[in-house]
Order: sequence, then structure tokens, then C-alpha cells
Amino acid sequence: MLSLLFLLAGFLFWWQYSTHIHGSKLPPGPMPLPIIGNLHLLGKQPSHRALYKLSQRYGSIMSMRLGSVNAVVISSPEAAKLFLGTHDAVFASRPKLQASKYLYHGKGMVLTEYGPHWQNVRKFCLIELLSAVKVNRFAGMRREEIGLMVGKIRAASKAHEVVDLGEVAGGLIEGMTCRMLFGKKNDERFGLTRKLKSLSEEIDEMLESLITEKEECSVATLQRCDQTNFIDTLLSLKNEYSNTHDNLSASIDRLTMKAVLLDMLAGGIDTSKTAIEWILSELIKHPRVMKELQQEIKTVVGDKHMVEEIDLAKLSYLHMVIKEGLRLYPIAPLLVPHESIEDVVINGYEIPKKTLVLVNAWAIGRDPKVWSENSSEFFPERFGDREIDFRGPEFQLMAFNTGRRGCPGMNLGLINIGLAVSNLVHCFDWILPNGMSPNDLDMNEKSGLNMPKIEPLLAIPTYRMGA
Repeated sequence: MLSLLFLLAGFLFWWQYSTHIHGSKLPPGPMPLPIIGNLHLLGKQPSHRALYKLSQRYGSIMSMRLGSVNAVVISSPEAAKLFLGTHDAVFASRPKLQASKYLYHGKGMVLTEYGPHWQNVRKFCLIELLSAVKVNRFAGMRREEIGLMVGKIRAASKAHEVVDLGEVAGGLIEGMTCRMLFGKKNDERFGLTRKLKSLSEEIDEMLESLITEKEECSVATLQRCDQTNFIDTLLSLKNEYSNTHDNLSASIDRLTMKAVLLDMLAGGIDTSKTAIEWILSELIKHPRVMKELQQEIKTVVGDKHMVEEIDLAKLSYLHMVIKEGLRLYPIAPLLVPHESIEDVVINGYEIPKKTLVLVNAWAIGRDPKVWSENSSEFFPERFGDREIDFRGPEFQLMAFNTGRRGCPGMNLGLINIGLAVSNLVHCFDWILPNGMSPNDLDMNEKSGLNMPKIEPLLAIPTYRMGA
């Protein structure tokens, strides 16, 4: 009898939702099942691929039911422009995710709902932490970390050892991030990656101890150190704004400081590491592109043994390679979800308040209407005569999101990726182990926020810069 009641309740739910779908002007989409909605359609393949296939049937603005949540999936530049350009203010919020409850109650930037707190935190991060002037202050530190990476790989090349390029990239980005945020090198005691992956109390303990350590310094000491890392800057700003009694002073509390630091950690390490690994994989798979890039770097850099930040602006082909890599393998294949803050009508479709919006950046980056029939191929030259940028007005390249929710750390991320890729191909030649052909390289991805490779990129380096 009980099972019959559940069955009847499920049918009534399905009938009510079906009637609602056909009686309204929601975007087209697959009919949901009771309780689970359309979750069964995602299957075992990565979600961005499953949603792309569904969009081929239902269109680039598609309604779905994910459990009990109403969602709209965006799969074309034109649709993205409508939602994140024309109606950017309507979709500037984030849904209340369970994860944000445990990550300092949404006091940071990434998962925080749209409102005064988010606006204040983002403003002060853009001005005080991630402006071009602030980022350039750490150029010397990045140079040191690049030198350490090259030295380690050079030692491996002498021994003809196989190198995991994903681990190399991860170690480099971790080193840069630790020194920028905390003024400390990443070591076994620090254990940054392990703590991030655990998402446990260890993270809070780590951040709390680092902030407390800085607080115990005198004000004079903080001023003398010229704010050499983000914690110094946060504490200095907290003291400065506390005397002004404005909105920013209320925003920079203890939880917010830790939330911002965690956003920087989570948003800056795995994303850059994964992007570097994909780009290097494509370069090894395409020797022609690798040689072209090495030749450009040699022309610009000359006899220098390392590429420096001042060189990056002159490396036009490198920028094409990075754009092409991030087109095919965006930092997040499904952008961090947006949520509508009010009812809105777009293209004649009714989008209710509190609708979850998923932007399929992976699908947009492979749209043949934008990128031609070779949209699945790695071909950097496609950017040679096209002014397409990550924040371009046509929403064709969306690796870093855009609009109000665009990634504030985009410039820093591009610098880190550019330095890593350019130095790894300038200083070393790479061959695959065990006589493997570049054509045999596994380029499949597994499910994950950052679309990691199924198989790590393993290669043998040969130092190119002489003795």
C-alpha cells in the first residue's frame, strides 16, 4: 500500500510538472522523471559532454530539472551573450550550494550570493590584491619558482627520467601561490594540496595559524615588510578600514579574510595546473606547433636560459597556443553556476526567479558555427587573424567566465600559465616514454570541476640550453 502511495505521488508530481512545462513558455527540454528530474540523462560520461548532446536536440537555451532544481543550460555564444551580457544583472547571483555552508558561509567571492557583501569583497580584491600593480610586485618570486622548476627538470633530464608534467605544473603553481598568499614556500610541513583536497578542519587550522602568526607581528613590522604577501595586505587593510567605518570595514572580518584566501587557493592551483597539462599535451601531440612556438621564443628571448614576464607580451604565438588550449579545455567546462534573482523573459522564454543557469563553456569552445568544421582540432593559427579575447563582446571564449562574475584573477592566471608553458618548451624538448607515438597520447578527460586528464602526461625531457 505504501509503495502504491509513493507511485501515485510520483505520478502526480510528473503530471503537474508536465502541465506546467506545456502551459508556460519555458525553454524546450527533456521531460523530467519524478524526483530525479533529468539527472538520469547525464549518464556516466562527463556532464559537459552529456549536456552538449542534449543541446543538439533541444537547442542552445535548454530547460532541465536536476532533482528538485529548475535549470537552464546555455550552449552557444549568442545565448551566453543574452544571459551574461544583456541580462547580466539578473544572473549575477549564485545558488545556495551545500559546499558554501562549510566554506566560511559564503563570505568570499566564488560561491557568494550577489549583494553588498559580495560587491565590497570583490571590489577590494580587485583593487588591493589582484590589480596589475599588485600582481607585478610578485614577479621576482615567480622568477625564482620558475628557476627552481627548470633546475629540477634539468636534473631529471640528465638521468633520462620520466617526468609527470601535471605534477611539475602543480608544484610550480603551488609554490607561486604559497609565497604570494602567505610569504612561505610550499613544503611537506605546509601540505597545501593535501589540505585542499581533504576540505576538512585542516584548512581552517592552517589559515587561522597563518593569520595569527602575522597578527602577532607589530604594526611597525607589517609596515616595514612592504606587505610582501596577501595576508599582510589583508591585515593592513583591515586596520586601515576599521578607522573609516565604511562598508569595507564591515566586510573584512576574520571569516571573510579566510574565505578570500581559500578562494585564491582553490581557484588558482588546480585550474592553472590542469590548463598547463592540457596545453603541453597538445603541444607534444602536435610537433609542428611545438617547433613553431620554440622558434618564436628563441627569436624573442635569444640566449637567455629562461623566459621572463617582460617577454610574454612579445610572444604572440604563445598567446594563440594558450587561447587554443583554453578553448578546447576551458578551466571549468561548466562555469560556476549562476542563479536568476528575478523573473525575466529572454528570447520569448520565461525564466523564473531562482533558476539555476549552467553555461557549457566546453560546448561553446567547440561550436562549429563559430570555429569552423575543424573546431575539435588543436590549431592555434585560427586566432592569427581574429580578435577574439577571453572577455570579448561576442562571448566566444569563456574560459574565465565573464560579466559581473568574471574571474578577478584572470590576468594572474594567464601570467602563470604563460610562464610555465613557455619555459617548459624553451628549456626542454619532450618525448613520450616507451617509444609511444604522439598520436597514441590519451586525450580523454574525466569528470571534475576542472576537467582533468584521465591519464597523466608523462614525458622524458632533454635540456636544450647547452651546458
